[in-house]
Amino acid sequence: MKHLLKLEDWSTEEIINTLNLADQLKYEQKHGIEHKLLKGKTLGMIFEKSSTRTRVSFEVGMTQLGGYPLFLSSNDLQIGRGEPVEDTARVLSRFLDAIMIRTFEQSEVEALAEYGSIPIINGLTDYCHPCQVLADLMTIREFKGKLEGLKMCFIGDGNNMMNSLIVGALSTGMSFSAACPKGYMPPEHILEFGKKYGANGKFEIVTDPMEAAKGADVVYTDVWASMGQEEEKKLREKAFAGYQVNSELMTVTNDECMVLHCLPAHRGEEITAEVFEAHANEIFEEAENRLHAQKAVLVECMTDGKSRD
Repeated sequence: MKHLLKLEDWSTEEIINTLNLADQLKYEQKHGIEHKLLKGKTLGMIFEKSSTRTRVSFEVGMTQLGGYPLFLSSNDLQIGRGEPVEDTARVLSRFLDAIMIRTFEQSEVEALAEYGSIPIINGLTDYCHPCQVLADLMTIREFKGKLEGLKMCFIGDGNNMMNSLIVGALSTGMSFSAACPKGYMPPEHILEFGKKYGANGKFEIVTDPMEAAKGADVVYTDVWASMGQEEEKKLREKAFAGYQVNSELMTVTNDECMVLHCLPAHRGEEITAEVFEAHANEIFEEAENRLHAQKAVLVECMTDGKSRD
């Protein structure tokens, strides 16, 4: 049984195979070729954090694959009233074919996988966002024609996005640099992953955005205060002043450098309106690719990698 709990669990081969399948499914969708690969299967979608892109992309994707998506908010579940997650996992495993969950604690996702008997897909936790990064890698490969040998630069918080981007970039042969303020670095084990897979200068985290962006092929940013951190907004605005993707930063990147953002974007904070609009085509293709990448994840997990055998 195959899960997507965090990107560290997947090999480079598994990541590339999923990107290849995502490309194929996107082609088929654009050309009106049906691919009912999950006909008769049901996906439970648990949302303890609200979402626009995650809900719509998974719901539409599951429908296009011929399956049935079932939306479950925390208000609808006993898990929101104190039922142990291990009991929820065992009950839902008897009704559903897979679960996608968007929640706070990574431990909740891991517990669903441990106690359930169906595939579990991480739609976002405070620790990581693997589905978004698969869509990001898909987009980079579309525009650049490759991943290996490119340099990705992240400007901002050492949050769930940076955690997964470090893993995704280094696992596929990219180098990775980031700029973030002291006190907002990724967790130590992610830094250790970076050092291990990004030897020979392929991995660095600095405090100067211009230094991090030098020679970048892809610049990535995210909001300064993620969902659940609203009370820290003023503090973070002060800490991240200067950590902005703007026209000055783009002067030190490589020619034809891409800009990506997982959205929603706060123009004038982490990115200027000028740079955002100049790269809107890349950013909204990235947003669309959530649909195609997640369809590939659903097929890989719900058919145990045997989708086209």
